[in-house]
Amino acid sequence: MSKVEARTNPSREELLAIIDSALSNEAILTIFARCKVHYDGRAKSELGSGDRVIIVKPDGAFLIHQSRKREPVNWQPPGSFVAVEERDGILVLRSVRRKPKEVLEVELEEVYLASLFKAEDYEELALTGSEAEMAEMIFKNPELIEEGFKPLFREKPIGHGIVDILGKDKNGNLVVLELKRRKADLHAVSQLKRYVEALKLEHGSVRGILVAPSLTSGAKKLLEKEGLEFRKVQPPKRERLKKERQTTLF
Repeated sequence: MSKVEARTNPSREELLAIIDSALSNEAILTIFARCKVHYDGRAKSELGSGDRVIIVKPDGAFLIHQSRKREPVNWQPPGSFVAVEERDGILVLRSVRRKPKEVLEVELEEVYLASLFKAEDYEELALTGSEAEMAEMIFKNPELIEEGFKPLFREKPIGHGIVDILGKDKNGNLVVLELKRRKADLHAVSQLKRYVEALKLEHGSVRGILVAPSLTSGAKKLLEKEGLEFRKVQPPKRERLKKERQTTLF
């Protein structure tokens, strides 16, 4: 089969062929249709006739979207069993979740477009690390900040908040690190300034360093104005898991 097949205003036979092919070949099925939706499970619900987008994924996930909002109006989780049947001349998509027992049915009154996509994707999402993971990385590799930097405390409470990392530079000066895993803005600079000023009252010379992948232009200007510093550090990437493709004899 080709990776993508699509039919606009499909006949009953064309629609059945696409649905059967998608379900049997573990493809993503997408249908733009006027439909009714019936749900029976932990509760009961009925959704009257309307234009919706129906998505069925190879893992059994079943989603019905209206033209508004981000979340599906009805859905079934991965692991559900999906089939198609005919009732009184109307094709019905039926999704059954076994435990707990839930049934979602979609009556396809008029189909504008039906497509399947044989998606090949063997990668898991590589998530950007959290600020806690950034701190752990810096404790293991303090040279990311500068040569001779020595981190001493993580999440150190002070009178004006909690400092992400408190340490000393090679000259013995106290150093405050404010960590941001995304682009740092004016608020991040204001936080750092507040911590530095509070610690200066007790320790005299204190350096403040904002650690982030990047800065807004406003944050850069404010850092320079306040005599604070910036270190460009990317948060660690969580391990990316790769699924091996199964090899067969035939």
